[in-house]
Amino acid sequence: MPFINISTSSKVENKKKLLEEISNLISSLTNKSKSFVMAKLDDQSNLYFDDESPCCYIEIKSIGSLNPSEMVKPICKFVCEKICIPIDKIYICFEDVPASMWGWNGRTFG
Repeated sequence: MPFINISTSSKVENKKKLLEEISNLISSLTNKSKSFVMAKLDDQSNLYFDDESPCCYIEIKSIGSLNPSEMVKPICKFVCEKICIPIDKIYICFEDVPASMWGWNGRTFG
């Protein structure tokens, strides 16, 4: 934890670089070690948001450390710059998960 799941209708050329960069950003925004950030990218997804222009849906899950009102702007800026998605075509869903509901290394965190 945290986990970021990105789905976009656009094609991402350098997927590994994007995943590394978004992991660094999420680590910084949540003040959690990068070694605990997991990132997933699904590009060229069948997404529709008002029309067929490029769009993006992002899910961010974490045990605490989420501050959506402070995180949404830098994440949207990142996606706009790196994937060329207009910020009005990006949805982000934040979810604070109880430690008892998050497993890793054969146990839960709480």
